[in-house]
Amino acid sequence: MAAGEGGVAGSGQYEEPSGEVLGRAAEAFGLLAAPARLHIVWLLAHGERDVSALAEQVGGALPAVSQHLSKLKLAGLVRSRREGRRQVYYVGDPGVVAVVRLMIGQLAEQEREQGPEYRQGHGQVYERGAGPVRRLRGTGA
Repeated sequence: MAAGEGGVAGSGQYEEPSGEVLGRAAEAFGLLAAPARLHIVWLLAHGERDVSALAEQVGGALPAVSQHLSKLKLAGLVRSRREGRRQVYYVGDPGVVAVVRLMIGQLAEQEREQGPEYRQGHGQVYERGAGPVRRLRGTGA
């Protein structure tokens, strides 16, 4: 196979992922696209927590955080075990932890370099402690 025909020059052979694997990956990334769920996974990457601790740290209502955990658990991104009356959650897949840490670490580094306000693709501006502010393209507004 020549370089540019589906591979990276000099990278050797690789096995192309199946459509099923790509679909599962897209689903996992889709679940992590919600800031609250990404925050939950980030927190769990740093240690086990129960739903009450997660709700407090994420700043969300207990039922909403519980719903997020259910979705993450169904997708296999989060696991849980019972400790007495508490359900303790943790990330059981080191690969998920690595991806989340890499992405957040890269963006945090960009923020440190560029200051509190920085452009984050597709016309969205993020400020510390705030969600995206939509800018109208081509208007400067």
